[in-house]
Amino acid sequence: MTTDQHRSSAAFLFPLLQFLMVAATVYVFFSNKFAPPAAITAAGAAIDHQYDMTLAVTAVAFVLSQLGLAYVVLKYRDHGQKVEFSRGNNTLELLWTTLTAVLFLGLAVLGHSAWASARMFEPSLDAVRVEVTENQFVFNFRYPGPDGKFGRLDPKKIDASLGNPIGLDSTDPAGTDDIVVPTLTVPVNQEVELLMRSQDVIHSFFVRELRLQQDAVPGLIVPVRFKAEKIGHYEVVCTQLCGLGHSQMHTYLDVVSQENFAAFLKNGGQ
Repeated sequence: MTTDQHRSSAAFLFPLLQFLMVAATVYVFFSNKFAPPAAITAAGAAIDHQYDMTLAVTAVAFVLSQLGLAYVVLKYRDHGQKVEFSRGNNTLELLWTTLTAVLFLGLAVLGHSAWASARMFEPSLDAVRVEVTENQFVFNFRYPGPDGKFGRLDPKKIDASLGNPIGLDSTDPAGTDDIVVPTLTVPVNQEVELLMRSQDVIHSFFVRELRLQQDAVPGLIVPVRFKAEKIGHYEVVCTQLCGLGHSQMHTYLDVVSQENFAAFLKNGGQ
């Protein structure tokens, strides 16, 4: 086979590979084989809708650009013609750059409400407030108890080996009925406000079914909220690379009935 024949074969092979790559990628997404579990909040459903819109826009851009690249390679392959120099087309550059910016800014504007619904809010009066404390490599969840007040914390009193992983101050009467547990239990169909804290490095709180992910930052209390609409048992993980034990940092969210949640509080988190 001559050199020209080798070049011609390569020119056909690349567009073929491009087409196969596009077809395989489209199949993976449309087959829905790797779909996430169903969302259990209204905000989660809104986030899924936003994700679908974003995926549709980027899918069209991906397919057109890859097939366009394959077409250009095939059409302008080397078959003995003279080389032509081009400085490009400024009008086209400006057009597709502007179009891309408009599309992605538009998606951001459409999606801001779904993101903000968990973070920019005035909590309802009947919201269940839970303090989430993260440290290497565990979660601790604190409920205020029957008095509805969180007790004072003292960093000097933090000692997990003595059963005080978050530093409850035993001299504060408001903290005597606080409930501290390693798993999160919340009632179904009731707003929950989480107060995120970290004792050491940046951690995060992520539950796929809530479509909620929030960093916990040392020195800050970061509030987020959700309302779970389906009873179930869901995994909570840290998605920040927080140290050697990061892969083992997980716990569970239990969404239970109102009756079971009342019993949970009455029994001190048991």
